[in-house]
Amino acid sequence: MAGIAPRVLCIGMPVRDLIFRVDAVPERGSKANAGHLAEICGGNALNAAIAIARLGGRVAFTGPMGDAGETSSGFILERMTQEGIDITHIVRMPGLTTPVSAIMIEPSGERTLTIHRDPGLWRAKLPDAEELLADCRAILVESRCAAFATSLCAEARRRGIPVIVGVDRAMALQDGLLTAASHLLFASAQLQETAGIAGDGEALKLLAGLTPAFIAATSGPHGTIWLNEKGQLEETPAFPVQAVDTLGAGDVFHGAFTLRLAEGEGAREALRFASAAAALKCSRHGGGLAAPQRIEVEDFLRDQPWSDSTPVRRL
Repeated sequence: MAGIAPRVLCIGMPVRDLIFRVDAVPERGSKANAGHLAEICGGNALNAAIAIARLGGRVAFTGPMGDAGETSSGFILERMTQEGIDITHIVRMPGLTTPVSAIMIEPSGERTLTIHRDPGLWRAKLPDAEELLADCRAILVESRCAAFATSLCAEARRRGIPVIVGVDRAMALQDGLLTAASHLLFASAQLQETAGIAGDGEALKLLAGLTPAFIAATSGPHGTIWLNEKGQLEETPAFPVQAVDTLGAGDVFHGAFTLRLAEGEGAREALRFASAAAALKCSRHGGGLAAPQRIEVEDFLRDQPWSDSTPVRRL
C-alpha cells in the first residue's frame, strides 16, 4: 500500500452496544448472571468504518444520530474521533434517540441481541452529494439505509465510484440499492430470503438477473460464495480460528473488502483479505472494536496457502 490512503464514505446508523458475556442465553422468563459487561459503540457501518481506519484507509461517516443532548450519541462520537473517523457529516436528529442494543455472547462466540432504533431516524436527509463524494474512492452502506441513501449511491455510481452494500436483512426485489450498488455482500440467510430460494448458488443466480452488481453471500466459518465475471460460482473459504466473539465479524469483512476495492484490487483478492480480517476479529472479544490492524492481517495472510480455484460446496 503506497501513496495517499483512499477515502471511503460509510453510511449507516451508529449504535451504543451493551455486551454481556454469558454461559448460555437464559430461557424465556428466567434470569442469568453475566460474567463480563462491556459498553462499546457499534452498528454495521460504524464497525466497518473502524475496520477501514485500522486497516489503513481514510474514513468519513454519515448517517443519523439522536439529539445533540443525549448521552449515547456523545459516547459514540467520542470513540469515533479516537478511531480517526471523520464525523463532520453526521446528521443530528433533534428530539430522537441514538440506537441502543443489548447483546449476549456465549462461550462459542455466538451472539444474541435486541436493539431499539427510533423510527424517526429514517427521515434523515444526508448532506449534499458534492460534499460527501469529494475525493471519495468507495461507499459502504447498510442495506437498511436505503430510504435516505439510495439517491446518493446512484449519484456515486454515475461518477464511477464503487458502492458496496452490506446486507444483513432481507431486501425487497424493488429496493433501489439492488441496482444502485456495484457490490452486494449478503449474509447467506438473507440472500436466500431475498431471492425466495433455498440454496446460495441458485439465489445468487436469480439476483444476478435483477442487478448488474457483483453478488456474494457470506456464511461465517463456511466461507463466501460468489459469482465471477462469467457468471460461474466460486467460493472463498473462511480461515479457521478459535472463535470467541462473532459480533461485528460481518461488518469487519465488509469494511476490509471495501478498502481493498478502493485500493484498486479485484473482488477475488478483496474477499481473501476480508476473510482474514474477519477471522482475526472472531478470535478476540470486543465486537467491531476488535477489528485488526493492517499489519496483523498481512502477517496472517503470509502464513496462509493461496489457491486460485476452490470448489463450491454450498449450492
